[in-house]
Amino acid sequence: MPIYTGKFITLEGGEGAGKSTQLAIIKSEIEQAGIEVVVTREPGGTPRAEAIRQLLLSRDAEPMPESCELLLMFAARSTHLHNLILPALKRGAWVLCDRFTDASYAYQGYGRGLSLAQIENLERWVQDGVKPDLTLLLDVSVEIAMQRARLRNQSQGLGEGDRFEIEQNAFFERVREGYLQRAQAEPNRFQIVNAGLDLDAVSTATRQVIRDFIRKANQ
Repeated sequence: MPIYTGKFITLEGGEGAGKSTQLAIIKSEIEQAGIEVVVTREPGGTPRAEAIRQLLLSRDAEPMPESCELLLMFAARSTHLHNLILPALKRGAWVLCDRFTDASYAYQGYGRGLSLAQIENLERWVQDGVKPDLTLLLDVSVEIAMQRARLRNQSQGLGEGDRFEIEQNAFFERVREGYLQRAQAEPNRFQIVNAGLDLDAVSTATRQVIRDFIRKANQ
């Protein structure tokens, strides 16, 4: 496992959970503490990983096998981790990432039904023990989340959305369950935020989690 001094924070949640808003709040809290923060996303974060992101999200005539989807996710993650995340952590910066490997377990594992053991093997190979120090899970009912996602896409002129967003509610129910199972298995890393509340309440909860984490990191 690589040695580094920075902190690695991830933000997880399904479509319409409100990650973009909370990401900005977390970034602000870290910066106010005088800490360098690098904000990134998955899939993506580097030019090569962003190119893979387009392959993953675009809707075209050629079907994408589930195994292809999973392998592309980890291909993007490999270049992202080694070319952006680890260099930042090694110089002491904190990295704030919109989704990471927990999303692969939730979407490709629970959502698509792929083997969790296979995902774990890919995680072990690609990440060599690197895991987030803190993961905030924005948990919200699928009904509310889908309504939010539709309104967002309409306001941005995105139509029905990308290849994942057009999935049926049953898929997102499995994804949500996958996230909750991950959080239950690793309670010391996960902090669950009720994203079904109003924006002020969600933002207040997020701020408290980050402030507590910063305080403990400085002890």
